[in-house]
Amino acid sequence: MTDMNVSASRAPLPRFEEAEGLGPEDSEFVRDIVAVLAKHGNLDRFGLCLLHDHFPLAADEVLVETNDVRARTLQVHVEKADRTRHAKASQWRFVPHAEREPGAGPEGGSYEEILLCTQLDLCPGRAGDHEGG
Repeated sequence: MTDMNVSASRAPLPRFEEAEGLGPEDSEFVRDIVAVLAKHGNLDRFGLCLLHDHFPLAADEVLVETNDVRARTLQVHVEKADRTRHAKASQWRFVPHAEREPGAGPEGGSYEEILLCTQLDLCPGRAGDHEGG
């Protein structure tokens, strides 16, 4: 398992139905993010996602993504952070330093992992199931 950066308490997020997606008023914001990602060579590594909640998570829980390559499906479920076998984070949430609990993650960390994915051998699909393209 990865050293997870799970905070003691999370600020609440809006429900999906209430969360505001990107709009024309965000064009300068997006240009700034693209410029920072390009500067650090990360345009093909990171992007944006709409932070939202469907249901509450306890401070010691994480969302875990699994997949079925043949069925072309993704599934997300909740696991206890200290017991999950899923080791690769795929989504992070920025956290201001003032909101962090002491010992809540890497020193100086300004993020928490919000979605983990398994290595392919733990998913319903297998590494050999990947098709080119």
